[in-house]
Amino acid sequence: MRTVRIFDTTLRDGEQSPGASMNVPEKLQVARQLARLGVDIIEAGFAIASPGDFEAIRTIGGEVEGPVICSLARAREEDIKRAWEALKDAPRRRIHTFHSTSDIHLKHQFRVSREEALKRSVAMVQLARSFVDDVQFSPMDATRTEIGYLCEVVEAVIEAGALTVNIPDTVGYTIPAEFGAMIKAIMDRVPNAGKAVIAVHCHNDLGLATANSLTAVLKGAGQIECTINGIGERAGNCSLEEVVMALRTRRDLFNADTAVSTEEIMRSSRLITKITGMSVQPNKAIVGANAFAHESGIHQDGLLKDKSTYEIIRPETIGLHKTKFVLGKHSGRHAFRTRLNELGYTLKDEEVNSAFERFKKLADQKKDIFDEDLEALVSDEVTLVPEVYSLVDMSVSSGMNQKPSATIKLSVRGKDIEKTGQGDGPVDAVFKAITSVTEAQSRLLKYEVKAITGGTDALGEVVCSLEKDGKSVSGHGADTDIIVASAKAYINALNKLAARKQ
Repeated sequence: MRTVRIFDTTLRDGEQSPGASMNVPEKLQVARQLARLGVDIIEAGFAIASPGDFEAIRTIGGEVEGPVICSLARAREEDIKRAWEALKDAPRRRIHTFHSTSDIHLKHQFRVSREEALKRSVAMVQLARSFVDDVQFSPMDATRTEIGYLCEVVEAVIEAGALTVNIPDTVGYTIPAEFGAMIKAIMDRVPNAGKAVIAVHCHNDLGLATANSLTAVLKGAGQIECTINGIGERAGNCSLEEVVMALRTRRDLFNADTAVSTEEIMRSSRLITKITGMSVQPNKAIVGANAFAHESGIHQDGLLKDKSTYEIIRPETIGLHKTKFVLGKHSGRHAFRTRLNELGYTLKDEEVNSAFERFKKLADQKKDIFDEDLEALVSDEVTLVPEVYSLVDMSVSSGMNQKPSATIKLSVRGKDIEKTGQGDGPVDAVFKAITSVTEAQSRLLKYEVKAITGGTDALGEVVCSLEKDGKSVSGHGADTDIIVASAKAYINALNKLAARKQ
């Protein structure tokens, strides 16, 4: 059974989703989780795109052990040199360079001939090889490229030193039968194809990214590019959790598997949701809230008799635990820290102490405490952006026959400021009071509320998105009081806007 490499591009292509941009600490947190997940390659960013991307690649390369750390680079000398500068301290590194090959792109975007595109592709692969041993090349818009020319490019870049050649369905145009035939043609017609790993990068514009990627594996592809939750440009990318679990569940068909620790899938999905603010739809395969929910009486009857009747994947396989979390109000700080470590969180002493105090208060309020509750507590404690604004105190008054009002006390750069606001409802009043203190000029794009676990004593989780000057950020907050959670989420988003401005 062969092993298919997983190339995770959540931090590069995934971050190109509108509103999904991440700062350096957030990228580092995701990269560490990807290492625990067991992906083979992490595409940490596009080094020349921005100072933030450069710093993220450099930091991840220096601090995250295990996966190969990769930077994207156009087929341009300055791009490749910048990628090398970002990667040079990483023990395992890869430069991923690309150039379009379809006549549509060459004629209308790049305005160069096929010969010029081929010559530049070869030269830039050779330049990248002068810096690193591990070079990957992508003929962008490959699925709309004439197959004879595509094979010519693939052969040439392998000869120039590319150890991986990625065949991207850049615009999500192809269908499985057609894409499978393309991969087979490359395998059959390129004489040196066996000297490189043939990879695929599929977009989901027609909802076929996962199907196309799996078909490519059947035809010999050895690497899949994908993202957590399938996030990415436009309709997104091939979903990591879907291809990994398809290969794991149907090893009999694919005769292939990955090195991914599938028990980390759910935690990875939740982390991306919290950081980006992009919720997973309930019916999403593998990680959706309904993926392991059964309402039909016939299904329930079968499951009670034997789980294999209606579940092809055990929930525990992806990190879903049905047993209740045993920590409670009598638990000590040591047990609390140990469980956080098991969940993948490494906190400073002061962060543990602060989270533990809030955990004790929560344990007095809730009968049952789950891992999701702890993750929500920790997400409030781990400060991923400098706190210009922090919530000191708040009170809200609301009722059927009175105008909702809120009094907010915030610490603004160490100085306490208190303001009162009125609104159409308690949340609106809170937001207006916060706006009065911060003098924020942003616009609220999205406001979402959900219960993290079941029951009337559940932690409430709020995600809100703010826009300013054409750029958007997402804030997250959690509390048993949904109004407090709303305030935390709004303040978290304002802190991100302030950090971005700085």
